Amino acid sequence: MVTKKLKSLKNKRILITAGPTWVPVDSVRVISNIATGQTGILLADKLIKSGAKVTLLLGPGEVCSLNKKVKLIRFKFFDELRRMIVKEAACGKYDVVIHSAAVADYRPQRILKQKVRSGIKKWQLRLVPTPKLIDSIKKINRDLLLVGFKFEPEAPYKILIPETKSLMARAKLDLAVANTVYKNRYCAYLVNDKQVYGPVFNKEDMAGNLVGLIEEELCNR
Repeated sequence: MVTKKLKSLKNKRILITAGPTWVPVDSVRVISNIATGQTGILLADKLIKSGAKVTLLLGPGEVCSLNKKVKLIRFKFFDELRRMIVKEAACGKYDVVIHSAAVADYRPQRILKQKVRSGIKKWQLRLVPTPKLIDSIKKINRDLLLVGFKFEPEAPYKILIPETKSLMARAKLDLAVANTVYKNRYCAYLVNDKQVYGPVFNKEDMAGNLVGLIEEELCNR
């Protein structure tokens, strides 16, 4: 894996998205997922220690520990994150965007303005796909170094890597993290246009190696 530290991240500005995104069902209920944002928080800490200046867009959930040097912006809902990404990517101040948020893939076709009363025997929701936020980032600013994540539970290598490369081609990613939980074990690969690195079996090693690859990519620009 990546061992050489090039120290190219000093004063580089990096935007990270992390955590779950909510989509509303009615005035009090949401659809969400089980993401915690820990990956983004871990990356923010390592990047700060490498000299970068980090802004973290973090979804709903508890923050146990976060480096005080990280600029933290909270969001809850999908539409909030979409507006933030457009604003931050278009401002021209970032060198790198790491999109690790677990973005909602579906939303209700119709969002009810009032709370649906309890006690009804059947409530059917029609879901429609949400826009792929990662696909918009390079369209807003093609000069960004863009890192994305592909998570497929229980996916073997022969499925995980092709799906990750397909995401890279579609969203114009410079780097991607292909990760899974396979037989109750975390497993990740780091992918660029030349090579697949890995596997690594914990998020600490994944984050450390990803920071090293980001340094290399910036140096080669």
